[in-house]
Amino acid sequence: MLRIRSITFAVVGVLTVLCCLQNVGGSAGTAWLAKLLHFETKHPGGPPRSSGVLPIELSKLQTENLTTLGRVWGFLKYHHPEVTSGMRNWDYELFRVMPGIISARDRASANLAMERWIEDLGEVHNPISYAKLEEADIHLRPELGWIADQALLGSNLSKTLCAIYGNRLAGKQYYVSLVPGPKNPSFDHEDAYADLKTQDTGYQLLGLYRFWNIIEYWFPYRDMLGEDWPMVLKQFVPRIAQANSSEAYQRELMALIARVHDSHANLWSSLQLRPPVGLFRLPIVVRFVENRAVVVGFTSGEAGKGTAFRVGDEILEIDGVSISKLIENWSPFYAASNEPTRLRDIGQALTNGGCVPVRVRIQREGLEPFEINATRVEKVAGDMSGSTHDRPGETFQRLSDQVAYLKLSSVKSADAGKYANAAKGTKGLIIDIRNYPSDFMIFTLGSLLVEEETVFARFTTGDTSNPGGFHWTDTVRLLPGLPHYSGKVVILVDESSQSSAEYTAMAFRSVPGAKVVGSTTAGADGNVSRIPLPGGLISMISGIGVFYPDKKPTQRVGILVDVEVRPTLAGIRAGRDEVLEEAVRQILGTQTSDAEIEKASRR
Repeated sequence: MLRIRSITFAVVGVLTVLCCLQNVGGSAGTAWLAKLLHFETKHPGGPPRSSGVLPIELSKLQTENLTTLGRVWGFLKYHHPEVTSGMRNWDYELFRVMPGIISARDRASANLAMERWIEDLGEVHNPISYAKLEEADIHLRPELGWIADQALLGSNLSKTLCAIYGNRLAGKQYYVSLVPGPKNPSFDHEDAYADLKTQDTGYQLLGLYRFWNIIEYWFPYRDMLGEDWPMVLKQFVPRIAQANSSEAYQRELMALIARVHDSHANLWSSLQLRPPVGLFRLPIVVRFVENRAVVVGFTSGEAGKGTAFRVGDEILEIDGVSISKLIENWSPFYAASNEPTRLRDIGQALTNGGCVPVRVRIQREGLEPFEINATRVEKVAGDMSGSTHDRPGETFQRLSDQVAYLKLSSVKSADAGKYANAAKGTKGLIIDIRNYPSDFMIFTLGSLLVEEETVFARFTTGDTSNPGGFHWTDTVRLLPGLPHYSGKVVILVDESSQSSAEYTAMAFRSVPGAKVVGSTTAGADGNVSRIPLPGGLISMISGIGVFYPDKKPTQRVGILVDVEVRPTLAGIRAGRDEVLEEAVRQILGTQTSDAEIEKASRR
């Protein structure tokens, strides 16, 4: 059961509220409370410092009713004219209706409480300009069949929601707008309640409802979730409602966000709470190679090189726990579009912990497994060790007379012409995007690689008149420019290639004869949209849909690879870059000796 706590308004004492709630039962009590709390529900008034709901174990009925409330609240947020016009503080309204839903004796009573709540918003009149769904360029339609489900909502509530939908205003939204240009959603007027530091069940459910409905109505890849999204809401209602501390609430939000399977969608404000927790780490760089946690480098300068670890060591256990078990325990808290990206992030955090001795069991080439007693060091702010897998050295390099190399982690857009001229006369140019581009190169460099107008992508964007609907936009293309580079183009990608890196790879892949070499990218493309959540928390999502010209997706699947090559444990131990070697082979031809290819590729 859940019990109601007094709401901290100056006009009502704690004892008065509790006595009235105990003596006024059922729907009458709900109506009384609604009237009591109705003052200052419009702007600029804000919600109370406390929602008034204390956490106790939820019954099955309460879970079901609160799940329905979350969907109805979200539907009204983006469809009812009183809300879309900005006339109501919709967070506040949630706290008005929630007590009646919690205390409802059955589903019918909860539905009745929602009906009366909606009635209090006022009548919905036929607008002068009502919304309609344009079919010509539709990609995703709103998924609103549930508002006609009378078994779920009852006849009256269902008819009310259907009537609101049929009379929604065209293009009018208060809590969301589309950013000029890219048209990703901007979640306007969402309060993060940064001063909320303690556990509060009402605000926690607000966080769940807000995020869940943003995905339901504004996530361009909703059809690629691979989840029963309504069931996810039902699963997380008790988990988030009953989180008994601010830290537990944040971890439950992490687990919720991870179910979106979007590498952009993390609880970015709270990564310090994501396991393994700690401000210290071993001064080594760990990467998953052949699904094994392998030491591929060192951090912290000499402190790293001074450890007992060696490049190529496979980590088997940390403090007696196997790597496979750690992955199993931690994975639910890692938001990622695909498994290689999840392992990328786990690898970067694998040795985090406190400033205490740590036992690491390793497998070293030619030896039996053994333990290293290691010491963590304080993490350095901004340390990006291991986040890129490109070649050390200058931005532009000549690997041989025939092969040019350009890494995008340190490029300058203004120098695109210089790079093209420097590569002039080579047989091929390797563009290494196993990183995040330091500058936006798509059009400045891409235009120098094509001889005619070349389409490389198309987008989808949300529909403010039809929340949950997404439409195709015009295609995006490269226009030829000078100086033109006429050699072959090979693009390198892997799990470190994300977002802008993936979009850039899409563009360069469209160059005639170009090939992509490497492995699965992060599968999270498109301008990001920031989501404030109660407690001063911040999440994000991929805000626009990015697709190939033939409408094939990039989300979750990543950039299509022409030649799949992954690093091997043997290659790491030998100091080789096998992905770069294959790129050189693609340019010089299969007749070139392995020794010549390895010489050109060696770091």
